[in-house]
Amino acid sequence: MSDEPYSPTEFEVVDAELSDRLRIGRPVPPAGFRGRLGRHLDVQDLGYSSRPARLRLLVAGYLGAGGLLIALVALGLS
Repeated sequence: MSDEPYSPTEFEVVDAELSDRLRIGRPVPPAGFRGRLGRHLDVQDLGYSSRPARLRLLVAGYLGAGGLLIALVALGLS
């Protein structure tokens, strides 16, 4: 490792300034619009949803498969 303190290069400073300007100037729609859009998409597009249709079944399946794999490994190690 180097004993010299880190000093940003000229390009890193320019990149940081550009990043700050882009972050500050980014247009963000208001929360009301985002909510209406989400509800509209939920009604119009049946594939658009915040969670899968059978979420509990999927979680139970993954937990069961994971538990089975852990049990098999435990039996193999003993």
